[in-house]
Amino acid sequence: MATTLVRGRMRPRTRKGVLVAHIVGVGAWIGLDVMLGVLVFTPLLTTDPAVTALCYQAMPLLFWPILVSGLTSLVTGVVLGMGTHHGLVRHWWVLVKLVLNVVLTALVLVLLGPAMDDAAHAGRLLAAGLPVDGGLPNLVFPPIVSGASLVVATVLAVYRPWGRVRRVDAGPGPGARA
Repeated sequence: MATTLVRGRMRPRTRKGVLVAHIVGVGAWIGLDVMLGVLVFTPLLTTDPAVTALCYQAMPLLFWPILVSGLTSLVTGVVLGMGTHHGLVRHWWVLVKLVLNVVLTALVLVLLGPAMDDAAHAGRLLAAGLPVDGGLPNLVFPPIVSGASLVVATVLAVYRPWGRVRRVDAGPGPGARA
């Protein structure tokens, strides 16, 4: 660790490598959200049950790539926060990006994965010519919410608004006047 840190900060070459991994992770996540959006919106725009079945059956193939890109973004973001002067909770823009990343990654695990499995099941029923119990899964919101949140995180990374997070001190320090 001492070889990669200079006075508590990453060496420039290490920082650039982690930053590239972070950008690639986020870029992949955005691209995968676009792919998910295509698979979600195509069945809404077609009357062909075979196309609908195929789209629903393909959705679960995106689960692991989305999760891995989200985790890559999260881990590299934490490493960058801890290893640079921006810190994890020192600036509002970093804190908001961290919260967005944690929430989106948790939503992939908790909601999107099971919903994709339900969609695949519905797709198999449609492909077999069987009726879908309870209607077709509605997965319109995940690619919209995730895509919009990732664009917001990108804008925050570029513009870095809002300044520093104010520290809450436990009380007056030594030498403080009464």
